[in-house]
Amino acid sequence: MSEEKTDYSMEPASAAAKTETAAAESEKTAAAAAADALPEKKKETGVEVKGDSVARSAMIVMIAMIVSRILGYLRDVIIYAQIGQNHFTDAYNAAFKIPDCIYMILVGGALSAAFIPVISSYIAKGEKESIWRFTSVVINVISCLLLLLVIIAYIFAPQFIGFYVRGFDAETLRLTVVLTRIMLLQAVLMAMAGICQGILQAYKIFTPTAVGSVLYNVGIIVVGAAFSGLIESHYPGYGITAFSIGVVAGAFGNFFVQAVALRKIGMRYHFSFDVTNEGFRRMVLLMLPVFVSLGAVQLNLFVNSGLASFLPQGYLSALNTAQRLMQLPVSIFGVSIAMAVFPVLSREAALEKHDEFRKDFAYAIRTILFIMFPFSLLLVVLGVPFIRFLYEIGKFTGDNTEAVAFALYFYAIGIFAYGCIQVLNRAFYAMQDTRRPVIVAVSGVAINLILSFVLIRYLQHGGLALAYSAAGICNMLFLFLLLKRKLGRIGLREILLSAAKTLIASAAMAAAAYGVSFASEQILGVASKWAQMVQLFSGGIVGMVVFLIAAKLLRMPEMETVTGRIKRKLKRS
Repeated sequence: MSEEKTDYSMEPASAAAKTETAAAESEKTAAAAAADALPEKKKETGVEVKGDSVARSAMIVMIAMIVSRILGYLRDVIIYAQIGQNHFTDAYNAAFKIPDCIYMILVGGALSAAFIPVISSYIAKGEKESIWRFTSVVINVISCLLLLLVIIAYIFAPQFIGFYVRGFDAETLRLTVVLTRIMLLQAVLMAMAGICQGILQAYKIFTPTAVGSVLYNVGIIVVGAAFSGLIESHYPGYGITAFSIGVVAGAFGNFFVQAVALRKIGMRYHFSFDVTNEGFRRMVLLMLPVFVSLGAVQLNLFVNSGLASFLPQGYLSALNTAQRLMQLPVSIFGVSIAMAVFPVLSREAALEKHDEFRKDFAYAIRTILFIMFPFSLLLVVLGVPFIRFLYEIGKFTGDNTEAVAFALYFYAIGIFAYGCIQVLNRAFYAMQDTRRPVIVAVSGVAINLILSFVLIRYLQHGGLALAYSAAGICNMLFLFLLLKRKLGRIGLREILLSAAKTLIASAAMAAAAYGVSFASEQILGVASKWAQMVQLFSGGIVGMVVFLIAAKLLRMPEMETVTGRIKRKLKRS
């Protein structure tokens, strides 16, 4: 897929590029420390859940995400430097839509929403044999459905693609069909890897997932960089296909790592299609509402791609690049924290430990807001310097930078909402309630579609980004209201107080970062990479120092956790 597959629910499967300056390191520490503060668990029904397991899991995933994003940035730089931001990269980005749709419907959203809670309940009760019978049925049934969908997609690819990107010219359409058919192979590999990841994560094993996400980008970079020139010399205009082949190679590497890890935990495979299996039936019932949601989400993605295809050449690629930057904090921190806390919430729900469930949920949300607000404002005030420094190489021009930055401004508005959605959805899934998140997701998609048709007329690709952010904020608010109605008390007062303090600290940070960045540009200019680096890093570092000082002065518990963790590290060393 356009990025390593994690369950983003309301978002397209994409992410990449990096905002690491001192900000990334400081916030990585904050996120891990916050996770570390979750209540200590004991042995429950024979299953040992150690107190720092969430922190370790979050840290493993976060570190891998950061490495993967660095590789993802290198991948994008190579593509844009060699190919440019034009109709070739528009075709490349559009080609992900059908494989992504297949993956997200079968595995990325619906299965992950229902699979982990069911298998976690088996683990919590110590029913090992039931686990492997259940997972074997899932693997066999999903494999057959995958094969059927891939065959249909391969045969009818020209018709599907011609329908959702009508604005492409004939040459770009042909290229999109070729790239799509190549990428269908990785849909199968990523789906199988996704099932393996679900099993491993239910056992609180996150390292293979982390390694696999790195290998995914390595495959794209190595194969794409090695063969794009060779293919272009023999088939002019088709050099971009090397990167699509690299996507398949990366997907295979990701699957291989998961499969090896699964064997090590003693999986016992059964050639069974017993759809009457109790766990399978329970999973299907949980999945059905999510299918409705994902169908609406995928329709939304296809409509947005279709709208973007009528915009000037390169705008679809600019929109995708901006969204990858927007997803940077969401995927590194939001998804990492949500993935790590999901098995914990699932066990607490299964064992009816409601107070611990509320406490873990609230702290996860507060931690995400503590990270997302400053990231959002940094991407606004340092968006142009960030994009200019990272991407203005080769055929990527200053106009391309402005196009990406324009969309990024509007995407940044919704970063905090999409971060919270990661935990909110999993809170419902942990309680085996998929109906409410589905209703909310469908309403969010409807809002997105309506606003997209309206705002694209006034803001072009920026309108699509603003519609996406507005839909995410509505989605988050609806989920909060429904969860409060379901649980009664969810620590909303503490969450709002923490959010208010984080906003104050973030505003101070943004003012400082912008001032330093502006002064640097006036003194050094932006003609050289050295000057661009000074502008970006000086603004980012000063901004983050101001944020951390402000958070300390406001006596935020999240900041106190960070300080305590650093002190413990220093004492141990």
